[in-house]
Amino acid sequence: MKVLVIGAGGREHAIVDALSRSSKVSKIYCAPGNAGIALQAECVPIKDTDVPALLAFARSEGLDLTVVGPEAALSAGVTDAFRAAGLRIFGHTKAATRIESSKEFAKELMAKYGIPTAAYRSFSDYEPALDYVLSRPFPAVLKYDGLAAGKGVVIASDGDEARTALASMLLDHRFGQGRVVVEDYLTGPEFSFMAFVDGERVYPMPLSQDHKRAFDGDKGPNTGGMGAYTGLPFITPEDEQFALHQILEKAAAGMVAEGCPLSGVLYGGLMKTPDGVKVIEFNARFGDPETEVVLPLLESDITDIFCAVADGRPAEAPVWCDEVTMGVVMASKGYPGSYEKGFAIDIPADMSGVCLYQMGTAVKDGRLVTAGGRVLMPVCKGADLSEARTRVYEAVSQIRCENLFYRSDIAHQAL
Repeated sequence: MKVLVIGAGGREHAIVDALSRSSKVSKIYCAPGNAGIALQAECVPIKDTDVPALLAFARSEGLDLTVVGPEAALSAGVTDAFRAAGLRIFGHTKAATRIESSKEFAKELMAKYGIPTAAYRSFSDYEPALDYVLSRPFPAVLKYDGLAAGKGVVIASDGDEARTALASMLLDHRFGQGRVVVEDYLTGPEFSFMAFVDGERVYPMPLSQDHKRAFDGDKGPNTGGMGAYTGLPFITPEDEQFALHQILEKAAAGMVAEGCPLSGVLYGGLMKTPDGVKVIEFNARFGDPETEVVLPLLESDITDIFCAVADGRPAEAPVWCDEVTMGVVMASKGYPGSYEKGFAIDIPADMSGVCLYQMGTAVKDGRLVTAGGRVLMPVCKGADLSEARTRVYEAVSQIRCENLFYRSDIAHQAL
């Protein structure tokens, strides 16, 4: 099979890596890819939202399967275009992607189908939104109703923060013209629950936990994710079964009933509150950096799963390794704010036992250099989290680059 992966980050590198383990795949392309992905796939210089160019490439190469990584490509309608052309593609339609691209749509879906989540109200105008927020207890959760590259959620601790955030979203239109969802603030540990979904068929993946804050102790600004791990001791088997049946399966059935069935990955950003597990958000694709710690545990051939979901037929239940994983993101100093690029990266020749996923890298004058905010993510397995932690931080210590930083406390909630 010839397969195209759409995207350019660590998530796509993990997908390419999983595909490379399949005996059924003879050629992998990635559009646009990165320097690390180029070691396992042929990178094609096509932007992930350039649907006509992606479609033309798929036709010209006679591709057997396309796998979509980023939400922007899904929202651009790449799945709809490929399906209309009779091409096999793993990823939701534009209509189904609304479960991520519209926070209001997702909240309405949850309310209609009895999926546990925080109470909310939606606003399109600044003054009514601010009046509502100021009339209620802080902190307040403010969500831009649209795609914002992971930056459209603000937890305002007081009125000044709320004014600034609402003005940015509703007056300055920082993310575009859109509404704002104001949610009740929930407490408890967050975790990620991803599943392959085809209509009402849901195939769960191992649970993981992401670390959003930039610095140790969950301090600093929110990022796209500074590390992740699997094997969550604070989530019981009962919690997991509740989340599967009362959240993911209900969401899948609800989307079928709404006439926009899912056909890809459903990501549940969940929280274990004192009142039980509730939904913080849904995403319509693999999470990043969660994918990097989950897919190395897959023992089944991922190609079989991708093809079954894309074809709308039952898949065999995926088989997962019983080890756990941990991954640490190495990011450019200054991220998630402004940062410089082009710093040389030295990686030891022998990194055996490490899945080294590249997120924001390039090759310049024959040297690997930094080319993004999040740059690298070493991932290691272990019989338990302590072993995985020892291994991954040993790997981190061997990578040399003068402009990278990382958190030293990944999985601190579990350890």
